[in-house]
Amino acid sequence: MRIHLLPLLITFLIASFLSAKEQEHRNVIVFLVDDWGWTDAAVLGSDLFETPNIDRLANEGARFTDAYAACTVCSPTRAAMMTGMYPARLNVTDWIAGHTTRFENTPMDEPDWTQYLDHNLTTVAEALNAAGYKTANIGKWHLTPKGEPGAIRVREYYPEHHGFDINIGGNQYGAPGSYFFPGWHNTRWNMPIGREGDYLTDRLTDEALVVLEAWKDEPFFIYMPYYTVHTPIQGKQEYTDYYAAKIKEGMRHTNPTYAAMVQSLDESIGRITQYLEENGLMDNTLIILTGDNGGLDPNDSGSITDNAPLRNGKGSIYEGGTRVPGIVHLPGAPDGLVIETPIITMDFYPTILNWAGVEGHPHHNQDVDGVDILPLLHGQDMPDYERDLFWHYPHYHTQGARPYTAIRSAEGYKLIQYHKDGTEELYHLPTDIGEKEDLVDMLPEKVFELRQRMNQWRDAMQAQMAIPNPDYDASKPTLPPGYARRNNPTFDVGN
Repeated sequence: MRIHLLPLLITFLIASFLSAKEQEHRNVIVFLVDDWGWTDAAVLGSDLFETPNIDRLANEGARFTDAYAACTVCSPTRAAMMTGMYPARLNVTDWIAGHTTRFENTPMDEPDWTQYLDHNLTTVAEALNAAGYKTANIGKWHLTPKGEPGAIRVREYYPEHHGFDINIGGNQYGAPGSYFFPGWHNTRWNMPIGREGDYLTDRLTDEALVVLEAWKDEPFFIYMPYYTVHTPIQGKQEYTDYYAAKIKEGMRHTNPTYAAMVQSLDESIGRITQYLEENGLMDNTLIILTGDNGGLDPNDSGSITDNAPLRNGKGSIYEGGTRVPGIVHLPGAPDGLVIETPIITMDFYPTILNWAGVEGHPHHNQDVDGVDILPLLHGQDMPDYERDLFWHYPHYHTQGARPYTAIRSAEGYKLIQYHKDGTEELYHLPTDIGEKEDLVDMLPEKVFELRQRMNQWRDAMQAQMAIPNPDYDASKPTLPPGYARRNNPTFDVGN
């Protein structure tokens, strides 16, 4: 009898060892693209951009049609990615340092919000690092206090002080001076060295490949928040010329330089996924590709990108400002899933930790607002995912936003409430994705119901509200001369 059991025991021990090794090497790569619009890839509906690597990642993984950023601007979404918490709970509710100095005589004053990522919070990098993971930030950080490059009070909030073993490119800045060297390096901190004319997106990918080569035999978490496709809009000239010749009348996307930037992004993602494949890492690496807010589409102009059929873009509470690409490649999951269940930035925190086998979160004060989406990626229909999503922005933005709170209900109704006077708008997204028909007067009971849930959520978050400005003078202009009107002529914060 023992003779028959011995082979089974050996098989069991080998399987257990392999299972342990697989668990040990469950790697994670997160691509967070800056200002990347909902339609900004061929697989997402673009009629101009060529993105074979992004398309393949979507076709061999899952694509979420209703993926949302936690905020309509960058820093709050980045804080949500790191912590799994709503920006309102963190009080990180605007990009750092916001538009405070660019507006005068506004009807509302913004609250004293937090302009850094608090060290009392446990980031996803810290949780993974404690579990034996190698961790790297390669790209934009933008979660430090405003200050001079290299100042101690700024550097103590850099990624290396939030759980990352390596930080390349992460500092207090939200955009590079230029995408071409030496323009990205001058006056910046932690940016990689390059050669004359090097392109920043390529250079960050070069760094990532070096890190991958060094860590390929250990569990790793590589966070790649590319600066692209944020302004300045600069692409390689040969790519720009190619797309300029390709553009025809009637096309949705018509900016050849922006298209060149998207191509460089796609090539970089392709270089990294190719490395994973060639080194046998694709089958144990979770890959997440998403954006920090909607694409830059001021007044639905299509001048940079075009988020149609979504309304508006970055800085706006309408869908063009909140809905982003969401592509996830999970080893062992079905290929080509198109998932309509809404998800939001905070969901990636518990998803990553559960994939990595890190149970829960180690900080007893950290209230995670996201949910684990691994079951969705396996094609399971989960009733628990029927939930409300919220956005809270007690600030003004040059792309048209004024202080608001919004709720997207589980059934697809979206209520927006403005802080100035409580004015509200209601849309039904499943039948009106472009938010063209305001239902607030037609469905007062629905408005009341959603308002109650919004108020309960704000109370739970202890959300900071914009408050009336006692010095506001309605007879005077609400914008500094030239700045915001030049960038957005229809914007009026008094509306």
